[in-house]
Amino acid sequence: QVELLESGGGLVRPGGSLTLSCTASGNFFKCNVMGWYRQAPGKQRELVAQITSGQMTNYADSVKGRFTISGDNAKNTVWLQMNSLKPDDTAVYYCNADISVRSWENENYWGKGTLVTVSS
Repeated sequence: QVELLESGGGLVRPGGSLTLSCTASGNFFKCNVMGWYRQAPGKQRELVAQITSGQMTNYADSVKGRFTISGDNAKNTVWLQMNSLKPDDTAVYYCNADISVRSWENENYWGKGTLVTVSS
């Protein structure tokens, strides 16, 4: 069984910073892609950023230049450094991972989510 353990959410003022982390644990072969999605009240879940095991990254246009995703393959961990936060960034942030549970079999997993609130 694979679990994604998230941490780092909270309340921050506009212009502030937060760092989210997510670690994959359990019995699996490797993490192929890890990333963050978010869902604001009344809105659909959307991709924020993702990183491959080869360290290629992809960002939503709304966070480019403000958020940075990084990862450590040996630790099966990904971080999302969020700077210059805006009230529109308020959402539940979910970790997502595409994992090879065996060398020939991939599965997709979600974390339980961590709330980020940007408010003065």
